[in-house]
Amino acid sequence: MPSTSSRHELSELLAGLASNDWEVKLGALRHMKNKIIGKKDKKLDFVELGAVAAVAKTLSDALNVNGEGNPDNIKNNIIIQSATVLGSFACGFDAGAQAVINAGAFFNLARLLSIQDAKVVDAGARSLRMVYQSKLAPKYNFLQDENMKRLISLLSNENENVSGLGASIITHSCKTTAEQVALCDAGILEKLTSLLEGSISQRDASLESLATILKNNTEVVLKFVENENGRSLDSVIELAKNKYPRTRLLACICLIVIRNTCPSFLQDIGIKAKLVRTLLELLEDPCVGDEAPFAFSSLIAQKEELQRLALEASAIEKLYCQLQKDPLRPKYIEGILLALADMCSMLESCRDSFLKLEVLDLVTKALSHDSDDVCIAACICIRSVSRSVKNLCAGHFMKDTIVTPLVKLFIKSSTAVQVAALGAISNIVVDFTTRKSAFIQCGGLKELVQLSESMDGSVRSNALWALRNLIFLADNKLKEDVFIELKAPLLASLISDPEPFVQEQAMAFVRNLVDGCIDSIEYAFTDDSLILKAIGKQLQSTAKVEIRIQGMYVLSNVAAGKDSHKEAVMNQLLPQAVSIRDQYFVIRFLQSSDSQLRTATVWALLNVTHPRSDPGAFGRYIKLQEVGIITQIKNMINDPCLEVKLRVRTILEKYASFGGSLL
Repeated sequence: MPSTSSRHELSELLAGLASNDWEVKLGALRHMKNKIIGKKDKKLDFVELGAVAAVAKTLSDALNVNGEGNPDNIKNNIIIQSATVLGSFACGFDAGAQAVINAGAFFNLARLLSIQDAKVVDAGARSLRMVYQSKLAPKYNFLQDENMKRLISLLSNENENVSGLGASIITHSCKTTAEQVALCDAGILEKLTSLLEGSISQRDASLESLATILKNNTEVVLKFVENENGRSLDSVIELAKNKYPRTRLLACICLIVIRNTCPSFLQDIGIKAKLVRTLLELLEDPCVGDEAPFAFSSLIAQKEELQRLALEASAIEKLYCQLQKDPLRPKYIEGILLALADMCSMLESCRDSFLKLEVLDLVTKALSHDSDDVCIAACICIRSVSRSVKNLCAGHFMKDTIVTPLVKLFIKSSTAVQVAALGAISNIVVDFTTRKSAFIQCGGLKELVQLSESMDGSVRSNALWALRNLIFLADNKLKEDVFIELKAPLLASLISDPEPFVQEQAMAFVRNLVDGCIDSIEYAFTDDSLILKAIGKQLQSTAKVEIRIQGMYVLSNVAAGKDSHKEAVMNQLLPQAVSIRDQYFVIRFLQSSDSQLRTATVWALLNVTHPRSDPGAFGRYIKLQEVGIITQIKNMINDPCLEVKLRVRTILEKYASFGGSLL
């Protein structure tokens, strides 16, 4: 709610704007500008009290009034100051930008570009650039010929704010491949390249626009790289060494976009190392805002070679040093955490450096930050560093100081936060030590079970993934604790979930649940075999290979048990409801082009017929022969997958020992 002082201040200013004396209007506009510049709270108060609409009306009145009794210089000053105030409201403030648009000022600001007064044009262009910084600005349609001509006109204008406006429009509005190609075909790349030799403002706006047009578009990148025999690319490379920090950052971002889109370019190790060093230096420069760590992340993400170069350049130490500073903007913290996550995503040496520096303490602290984005980034970072089997074995992560804040994130209202926290926990609960009970004691198990019933499919899936990892190689006591919480009816419903990825994780959970001793296998037979029947039903109907693989491994694990378990699996493999004309799903799976599915299927068949001394083994071989499965197995004796080939030969050797033919 706006403060009393803001109400009083604005009341006086609005009275000035309503005055018939143009000098009074002008003074009110200047006072308002001084009140709001750099003061977001004051901007918000004034926006809520209707200041933007009043300024927009003042601009409209000045544009539409005749010249009688109002000298052009005063009228133009009113126009310039109105545009400036509107731009100030929009600058870095989405609520202000939205208010400018809602007040209908956007059209009038665009009108200023055609007025024969350089200062008015400049003020209009500046204000529109401020509006176009906001994601709420109207989208520009590049695919209309008239709009493209207007854009080319803007980019060709000698006024740096007008040409910069053209570049800002591209950065804001170019979102599709078709738009990128249209801009390229219209000669916009050449226009933007020419601006690289202009003022600082033109150069920076051009670099941002180039990155937007080039991103993820191989065709456009090729044209840019070949433009003027490579001179355009050379210009960007040179600008990465510029004395101005923001120019260096934007040039680096442009080069990163080119390399990420077409990895064959910029392969020179010197350029890669220079990009790494430059971005690490820019982390410490206040002139570049929060963008440097995000740019660094995009440079090294999923690129082992660049991560090694960054490690050699002491990237983790430098990122850690930045994270230690206080206070830090939430966006900057998020960027640093994501950069650390990418550094630790592939290389064990990076994870070792991370843990040695005790960066984990600061990352854990970030789990309790007020910003959801910071919490998500901290979770992603923990997930990356906890990928190490060595460090999991050392018990670095299954600690109250890490687990408790992660579990608290489960109850956040944000789905994105829940999914990120579940991703981190999924790695941590794999913990190969005996400390998994710590997770249960802090309420983690109960929260996971609750999240498995979430209305959001991604939350259900990730909760099951965490539960699956929690019982991985666990003793039966832990499995019993988990199963008591989860219960057979809920698990059966998750196996039949509408979302395929939830079905897959539910089956993967059961696969781990029934893996091991006979007591573990018995879970599949709870409540009249509710879980086993649900899996059999899904295997008959699902088309997803991933679900089929997990389901077959469940049946394989169950079939490794007693004779009664094997018979139960046979009933699922050969359901009575299948008519003679229908093909059993097992045969389809054996004929699959997916080697993992064939492997899982032959393992299930091997286990239902093993050992030979089992009293029901011979009868099960006969059933498999009668429905054509043994015939299909014989056709797989030279399967291209070695594991399938070995399991097939074992099955046929046992079959031959009962008097069956190998051929």
